[in-house]
Amino acid sequence: MINLHLRVRNATADDSRQISNLIFHESNTHRHLDWRTALEWLGSRNFWVLEDNGTVVAALACPEDPKDVGWIRLFSYHTHLSGPEAWYTLWNHAYADIFTNNPQAQIASIVMKQWFQSMLVESNFEPRLNIVLLELHSEDYRPHFEVPKVRIRLMSESDLLAVEKLDHDAFGPFWHNSYDSLQRARGQSFYSSVAEDETGIIGYQISTGNPFGAHLARLGVRPDAQGRGVASALVHDLIQRAGALQSGRLSVNTQDDNIASLNLYKKLGFKLTGEYYPVFVRSLG
Repeated sequence: MINLHLRVRNATADDSRQISNLIFHESNTHRHLDWRTALEWLGSRNFWVLEDNGTVVAALACPEDPKDVGWIRLFSYHTHLSGPEAWYTLWNHAYADIFTNNPQAQIASIVMKQWFQSMLVESNFEPRLNIVLLELHSEDYRPHFEVPKVRIRLMSESDLLAVEKLDHDAFGPFWHNSYDSLQRARGQSFYSSVAEDETGIIGYQISTGNPFGAHLARLGVRPDAQGRGVASALVHDLIQRAGALQSGRLSVNTQDDNIASLNLYKKLGFKLTGEYYPVFVRSLG
């Protein structure tokens, strides 16, 4: 049955309070692991709300960051709607809008909840890979050997342009972090550092803290410097200088098809926890 009172429109800053009320119902909300809150994306392209007689009853946000990749930052709906009713009404509008403006776009989601995965599958999103979680405990840590002629120091604001380029070269356009994301990540980190040699910055890491330990949020090495032990040196510095294992554990996420990354972490003593989160992607067509 079609609800004639439902209307999709672009979200505005004036919707902040109503969207916040929607997000309060956590069981009906998908949120992306992000350096911005969902509300901080208000004003960006690809953010819509669903209204019922003037009241916001659902929201969907998938702004492009980096370019051509729109991660689903938020999907939330009011309890009086069904999830599929809210999703399909918003997504059908979003699909036309997104790909009319940018046929090269990819819309992606790291799925945390089964109910959301079911709706993505029904909307022809395709599984690409899994994000897996690894943890390191102090008794399992295997220190690295020192890397000659490489210096590790704290990351500064002036490093971010070089770090952004390195990040793009190391991870490619799909997983690339934009300058804005890296700036926010550094600002929210408890420890961020760069590795450099005579050619400049060749690696970096950004880590966050939590009550259970620390999380290695991002670790990248310039492609031409990979295989020299730079990543291991950055992790070792994180543990020794920043005390990343003092609170109990150090966690990290990576893709299950990134063999080099998995081998590095396992070499250092990280172990897979068994937790994983599938990544689904939708392109035009």
